[in-house]
This record gives sequence, C-alpha cells and structure tokens, in this order.
Amino acid sequence: MKIEPITSLRNTNQIEEDLAKYDEPIYITKNGYGHMVIMTMAQYESLVAKEPNLNPGAPAKTKFAIQEQSDPQGFVRVRAASLPVSVGSVRDNVEAIKREILSAEADHVHVLALPELSLTGYTCGDLFLNEQLQVNAVEGIQEIAAFSKGKKMFIALGAPLAKENHLYNCAVLIYDGDILGVVPKTYIPNYSEFYEKRYFKSGHKRVGMIAIGNESYPFGTNFIFVDENYDKLKIGIEICEDLWVPDAPNIDLTMAGATLILNLSASNETYGKQRYRRNLVSTTSQRTICAYAYACSGRSESTTDLVFSGHNLIAENGKILAESKLFSGENATADIDVDGLLTKRRNTGTFDHAVKETYQWIGFSMPIETPTHLNRALRKYPFLPTQENEPKDLNAVKEIITIQAVALQKRLETINNHSVYIGLSGGLDSTLALLVAYECFVRAGWDLKGVHAITLPAFGTSSRTHDNAVKLANGLGVDFDEINIKEAVLAHFKDTKHDPEDHDLAYENAQARMRTMVLMDIANERGGLMLGTGDLSELCLGWCTYGGDHLSMYGVNGSIPKTLVRYLVEGFAELHPEVADALNDISATPISPELLPTKNGAIAQMTEDMVGPYPLNDFIIYYFLTHQYGPKKIYLLACEAFEGVYDKETIKYWLEQFFKRFFRNQFKRSCLPDGPKVTAIGVSPRGDWRMPSDASAKDYLEEIHSL
Repeated sequence: MKIEPITSLRNTNQIEEDLAKYDEPIYITKNGYGHMVIMTMAQYESLVAKEPNLNPGAPAKTKFAIQEQSDPQGFVRVRAASLPVSVGSVRDNVEAIKREILSAEADHVHVLALPELSLTGYTCGDLFLNEQLQVNAVEGIQEIAAFSKGKKMFIALGAPLAKENHLYNCAVLIYDGDILGVVPKTYIPNYSEFYEKRYFKSGHKRVGMIAIGNESYPFGTNFIFVDENYDKLKIGIEICEDLWVPDAPNIDLTMAGATLILNLSASNETYGKQRYRRNLVSTTSQRTICAYAYACSGRSESTTDLVFSGHNLIAENGKILAESKLFSGENATADIDVDGLLTKRRNTGTFDHAVKETYQWIGFSMPIETPTHLNRALRKYPFLPTQENEPKDLNAVKEIITIQAVALQKRLETINNHSVYIGLSGGLDSTLALLVAYECFVRAGWDLKGVHAITLPAFGTSSRTHDNAVKLANGLGVDFDEINIKEAVLAHFKDTKHDPEDHDLAYENAQARMRTMVLMDIANERGGLMLGTGDLSELCLGWCTYGGDHLSMYGVNGSIPKTLVRYLVEGFAELHPEVADALNDISATPISPELLPTKNGAIAQMTEDMVGPYPLNDFIIYYFLTHQYGPKKIYLLACEAFEGVYDKETIKYWLEQFFKRFFRNQFKRSCLPDGPKVTAIGVSPRGDWRMPSDASAKDYLEEIHSL
C-alpha cells in the first residue's frame, strides 16, 4: 500500500498515475494519522464484490468469510495467564510466552489472554522510550507469531508499539502464524502510581494500519475478532484501565456482538483491591451478558513502587468460572458457554441498539471440537443456594419463604380474608405450603388459627405421613382437622361404576380430585382461600391430577422445584427446632402420591420410580427452561455433573421420559392458578412459559435417540 500525505491531493494527475502504476489503493495521512483511502473504481467494485458488508450502511469487516461451522455445543476453552516476566528483557519474555502457549496447547485451550505489556514487562518505566526496546518488541512479536503456526489458538499479548509520532500500549492478536490486528489502549491512567501518559498515547478513535516489520496490520479500537469456523465466538479487546472507567469499551463491543472480552491488565495489588476487581469483572460480564477473561501481571514485575499479584479471572454472565490465587503464578482456565450467552441476550431483547462505533470484523479460522470433559464447575443442584455436604444457607431459606409469604399476604389482603385451607399430607409440598402460610400469618400479625391444616387420608395414606402431618400442625400452633375421604371415594366409584379393586389411573385420580373438591367446598363454606401445594417439578413432568391437585385458589410453590422444596423444609427445621423432628422425618420420607393401598401400613408407591430421580429432572428443567438448551447439550452437561451417580444410559432414558412428559402435559400448565414466581423459572402461561398444548416433541426425541 502506497502512503502519501494529504498535500499530495493537490496533484491529481500524479495520484492517477500512482493508482495505475501500483494497482492498489493509496493511503492518505493527515498530521501523521490515517485520514482516507483513494482507489480506482475497478478496485472499489472488486472490493465490494468480495466484501458485501462494505456496502454503505452495513458494518465493515476485514478478511471475514463464514466457513463450515464447528459444533462445540457452545463451549470454548479460555485461559487468562500471568507470566514470569523479566522486566525489559524481550528475549526472556518471548521464551516465557512460548512456554505458556505450549502449556495452553496441551490443555486444549482455544483462547489465551496474556497480561498488559507482557512482551516487555509493565514496569519498564522510561525504558519504554528506548528505541532498542521497541525494536526488540517488534522482533519478539514476529517470532511469537511464527511460533504460533499450527497451534490453532487465538493469542492476545501485550506490547509497546510505535506508530508515526507516538508510542501505544497495545494488544497484539495472533492466530496460526498470522498477526490479525493490533488494538491500542483507549484510556491511559495518570494516577499517582501510574505514569503511562509519560510514555503512551491513547488509541481512542485511532484507525488505520500499523507496521510490524515489513508488513502492515489493522490498527484501532474498532475491531471484533470473529472465528469463521464458529462465528458465535466474537472477541473484543480491552486493556486494563479500559474496564475501570464509566464509558468502558466493553459496552459498545458487546452491543456490537462480542461474546468474549479479553482484558490484558497490569493491575497492582493493594489491600482490598482483589475483592473490588473480582466484583468489577463479575458485574461487567453480567451487565453485558458476556464472558470476560482478565489476565493480570504477576509478582515478577518490578517492586520498586508497586506489587502485582497475577489475579487472573474468568467470568460469565455474573458468575466467576475460574480465579487464580494472589501471587500464586496460577492461570485461570474455564470453558465458557457462548450459546448460553447468546440465548440470554436474545431473551432480554436489549442487544439491538445502534452503537457509537462501526466495528470491523477480523476473521480467523479456528475449528473448535466438542469437549469430552468440561473445564467449568457444574452444580448437580442448580436451583439450590448450596450444594450437597455444604451447610444450608439459612438466609436464602428465609428469603425464599418470605417471598412466597409476602405474595400470599398480598392476595389475602386483596380479598380481605385472613383464612387459608391446606390439604396437609405429610409430604414435602404440602409441608412447604403450610410453612409459607405460617410465615405469612406471623409477618402480618394474624391469628395462626386462621391457618387450617386438614389431612384427608384415603387408601394409600401411611401412618408415617399421617402422624408427621399431625405433629407438624400441632407444633406450629395452627388449626388442624382430619377428614377421611375413603367412604366418599367409594361412593363415587359406585356412581361411576368403577371397580374399587381396579387400581388404575382413574382409581388414583378420583382420590386427588376428591381431596380438592372437599378442600374447596370447605373454603367456600367458611369463607377462606384454598392453598395449592404443587411444585415446579411436578408441573413440568405433568405429575399432577388435572382438576385435582393441579387446581387451587392460589399456588405458592409453582416455581419451586422439588429439590429446593426439600432444601427449604430442611432449612426451616434448622431455624425452628420446635418442629425439627417432624420436618426432618418428612424430608426423609420417600416421595409418593400415596394413591395406591399401603403394604403393611408402609408406602407402596414411589414417585421417582415412575418419573425419574428428582435431582436429574430438576437439572434438566433448569437447563431446558432457563437456557433453552436442546437434549444433546443437556445430556453432555448431565453426564458431566452426575458422573459416578447415574450411568449414561440411565441419564439418556430419563431425559427421553422428561421430554415426552413435558410436551404432552402442557395443557395442565396452560391453565394454572395464580402464584408467585420465586426462582428464575416459572411455567405460568401469564409469565415465563407460553407454549401450545399441541406442540410436538418429535425433533427432541430424535435428537435423544441419536446420542
């Protein structure tokens, strides 16, 4: 490319001759900076034909073309790494970077972020102005680029680079032997401890090309680096201070499509700064719904005035996926979930605003394989505040039950009634509904005798559940009554000509509907609210009797999954020792609808034998409804999370059963009673989940069969 000053435009004849002679555009500078490009019509038309996104009004891009896409199920392995730098010795640092690249390659890392000015060290001081250091930095970049050939890894390293009359603090982006581009730091700090403005110029609004050796490369802050083999991976770049300012570049970068932000940083360590930095990275990733990798200079930097800790972080939508200990020299490595981020963005509807800058897409072709094992923490119980073998988060227990109780209080105030009726079975769901009613009345200062717990034993009621219901109601000091519905159900069987010895579905549902009818009739007669007890897991599985426990006048558990129901009951037991014995035994009782006759007084019907383990079902519900993942990805996650608990065939079987049940039972969710959304998921047709009752599960089941 021929470069000319703007004064050359006075001689148009010479411009025309140069265009014909060199057969390439002429790059025009003004005051030492790129100003415009002049080309022939043939060159322009050729460029537009090759790059349709260069048409007026469309976002510009450089060297970008969609290729056959990889299918990594959304997962991209990212590493933020510190280096044992030798301050001012580019030669030593080149070797350190090579070692880090080899280590990352061995760990199947796709994207590697290194600290700010990692090629020279951040604490070089006035040595940055030394021409030899600048020359060495250029040679070091070229050597690392050549070394990266065949590595199939996107690498971001920091280096000081000169352009025209200024020195810039830059991120150099490298892939497979090529230098893709250079992004200068936008915000240059000038705190008492930082004197960057002494050396570096801001890269704000600087665009054009920069020479590295005998070649020129894209230079500017308006680049997003896109994987042509997996174009959901779009990488934006920040350098240290860029994150800490009010108008951070990550805002426009993510609005323009970047899903991963790399920050090359040299943040010094002071007391309390670790927590602030961690929160900043976490909240930034949540606010912009992105993955954020923060690579920080470590303790090998000069300690003349400052100390650097190598605090590396990877966050995703508000969650810290990986974090290094201070001064440890450790890296932070995690598999980010790009699909999950894009799903979240689409659901928010706010990522469609015009951005201030027109961003250029710079392409690179990195195939990404589906991981065999995930490098990210997976929670078996994604709905729970803490996991198994961890202490209960009692503050979370109180918060969740309070949300439910406040919702119920508002409903009772609206109807001007301080009376609720609950069918108390001695099982988990009705127990939680009773605890919510209890908390509601305590908060409101109402008489607890307005909470009417009624147990309605029938053919399948065990002595264990019956006795626990009695003990719990009495322990809480609420009103208690018992109504045996056996004779009423037998009379119903006689009317419908159903053989009581035929223990089919009609036999079971008749009991559930009778209980609902009795409770609603009593509530009507006495002027109260019949409280529903069904939980989120049952609604998703269709494990409720239509017109029976499916109905109520207000349902408080509709967005609480079964695993969380048990957690809340056990947590309430810790908070209220006076009812702990009853609550802990209820939690330990096998989950059952108790609709089939008991065997020697014991429960004969086990719910999880019929619908699958609730931990696995709740895991599926979480990723299907919260993230809209398909069966293939849920299977991958479940196999990882439940390794050693369920084998792959078991997971596949219950995954198939879930999708069959979920689709054919939508009609029950389409007419749910009112109830509060408490967790991140709701299935009310008035809220989170709107689905036709006639939707087909065929495509989902075919995907499961292909696993």
